[in-house]
Amino acid sequence: MGQGKNQYQIIRTALHEQIESGVLKPGSKLPSERLLSEKFSTTRITLRESLSSLEADGLVYREDRRGWFVSPERVTYDPTVNANFHTIVTHQGRVPGTRMLHADLVPAPTRVQKLLQIPALTPVYRLQRLRSVDGRNVLYVENYMNPAYFPDLLQHDLSRSLSDVYQEHYNRRYARVSFRLYPVGLNAEASSHLKVTTGSSGLLVERTNYDQSDLLIDCDFEYWRQDAVVIAANTTINPMA
Repeated sequence: MGQGKNQYQIIRTALHEQIESGVLKPGSKLPSERLLSEKFSTTRITLRESLSSLEADGLVYREDRRGWFVSPERVTYDPTVNANFHTIVTHQGRVPGTRMLHADLVPAPTRVQKLLQIPALTPVYRLQRLRSVDGRNVLYVENYMNPAYFPDLLQHDLSRSLSDVYQEHYNRRYARVSFRLYPVGLNAEASSHLKVTTGSSGLLVERTNYDQSDLLIDCDFEYWRQDAVVIAANTTINPMA
């Protein structure tokens, strides 16, 4: 057992050093588990323990049926800032992408009903979108909107920024946000689009949004790959009297 633990640490340290030194570059694919096991003269079980540890630290990531990769630099995300995904990513010198998966009108799920403070089974608009950074899928989003504030919403181009659609067609803009962050095991829907195993570690940002009249207009659920994002916020602290 002691030897296995030592081998686990040797593998982890070796790969960590190669990543930190740039020998293994961000986005590059690691050799197969079979080749790595042979290289380190170890079992796949020990190798996977080392890789899983590096994955937990956000240094490598795994995609179903594709193997292991070196994680790119994380996107810095401040949920308190009123800026859309494309603006945030572009300002960090990265290339954003958004793909509309589905848009429809559905009875409000229980959690949406509670967040939007509407009666049970009230119809709401649901948007499912997949977002990428430098071509890599990192974020699956579900948006839910109260149709009372956005009649005929589905007739508009919803692949654009929602804030732009709100402003141009409904004279509404985001003015206040409430959010909560959760570490989660990614559900089947999110994991399928993010190309990870169901239950893989992720970060859920649950947000409710208010307009300039302080009306609660929508909510969204952002499922991030845990290795793709770092949450950072700047705020002013009011000293206690």
